[in-house]
Amino acid sequence: MATVTVEVNGRPYAVGCADGQEERVCILAKQFDNQVRQVAGDVGHVGDLRLFLMSALILADELHEARLSAGKAGPSSAAAPAAASTDGVAEALNAVAARIEKIAQNL
Repeated sequence: MATVTVEVNGRPYAVGCADGQEERVCILAKQFDNQVRQVAGDVGHVGDLRLFLMSALILADELHEARLSAGKAGPSSAAAPAAASTDGVAEALNAVAARIEKIAQNL
């Protein structure tokens, strides 16, 4: 297992990933960082946990909408294989969102 250090909202985080996936993790972290910074610009600094929660929920919503659109396109569409390949990612994001929501409720 590899470890890569990514930066989100100006802070470094060590993230474990499968060997060979380091570049992909960095790309995804950069996308998440962009979302966090956009949310911070919109609402101000409300703490990393809440910024991450809001950003994760926005991204989960975008993924959900993309999956709905891909499903509406039908199985013969070029979008269908892409939707099938994101099922695992969507499930993981949903699980993360649920955990984040639980943490937020405890705050």
